[in-house]
Amino acid sequence: MLSLPVFIIASVIKIVLVIFVLLTAVAYTVWLERKVVGHIQNRWGPTRVGPFGLLQPLADGIKFLVKEDLTPPHVYKPLFIAAPMIAVICALTSIAVIPFGTALPVRGYSIPLQITDVNIGLLLILGVTSIGVYGVALAGWSSNSKYSLLGGLRASAQMVSYEICLGLSVVGVLIVSGSFSLREIVLSQGGHFWGFIPKWNIFYGGQFIAFFIYLMSAYAETNRIPFDLPEAETELVAGYHTEYSAMKFAMFFMAEYANMITVACVATLLFLGGWSGPVFGPPLLVAILPTFWFVAKILVFLFIYIWVRGTLPRFRYDQLMAFGWKFLFPLAIANLVVTALIVAYRASL
Repeated sequence: MLSLPVFIIASVIKIVLVIFVLLTAVAYTVWLERKVVGHIQNRWGPTRVGPFGLLQPLADGIKFLVKEDLTPPHVYKPLFIAAPMIAVICALTSIAVIPFGTALPVRGYSIPLQITDVNIGLLLILGVTSIGVYGVALAGWSSNSKYSLLGGLRASAQMVSYEICLGLSVVGVLIVSGSFSLREIVLSQGGHFWGFIPKWNIFYGGQFIAFFIYLMSAYAETNRIPFDLPEAETELVAGYHTEYSAMKFAMFFMAEYANMITVACVATLLFLGGWSGPVFGPPLLVAILPTFWFVAKILVFLFIYIWVRGTLPRFRYDQLMAFGWKFLFPLAIANLVVTALIVAYRASL
């Protein structure tokens, strides 16, 4: 048990480190996306600023900071200014309950690799990320522009629709694991069956269909191709952020990429065993290796995000809504019913 001074110091250090790592990851996810999509399209991507273009995110950040921040005269200024703040705050807040590994031994103390461990961590993430749609909707409405308004309306309808499928996809995991705590969900996936297959929920829990539903809903929730209808530059210029510039414009992209990382973290925790992997060695190495496996799984998830962007076209809006309500929603209900029956059967044995 940590004493109060040690707990406060450890919490402050963890908050600073997590925010720094998350913002750095956001910047270099943009770099990774530009490089990967560049190679998919047979071009180089960023190469000029730093070796392999590694300093390009820093150059982009400086550019956004020094650019003139224009506020069109026809906008409703209070909400126009508040919208990107709501989006980025909600995107950064949800990372607080994500566990990144097992406890780290430091000078006789066991420091959990998590800012805060609440027993309803999954509900907190779903609630906070759901509020993020208000930032997009308010940006579209307050801009007083037809393009922005259409983008905001599309985002609202899309996120509300796919939020239901996303929520239903994780209910099966909750039934199998029996807990809302993200750490408990990971611990329930420990061990192997048949001697070599990990007991991850995507395998042992039989949640491969739920994982597919979660994956599709996550693409729609984060406004990524093939579900990027709220932006749709070929139709709506830039959608809900058409009237934004400088740092307020950048904040929407920070929120989008932070949400991508959060979605990848939650997918890893719920379906892919979290930080579980081959762990061996001295105590310090045993504490660090789980975090390595956790980060590796997140990178694979982000690579799939980028790969999909470089290979798939955008849906029509009617196709987007039909796919969510006529295919994913019934599939999620069916998966939930089957999972409940299997768990009840196992409990009766």
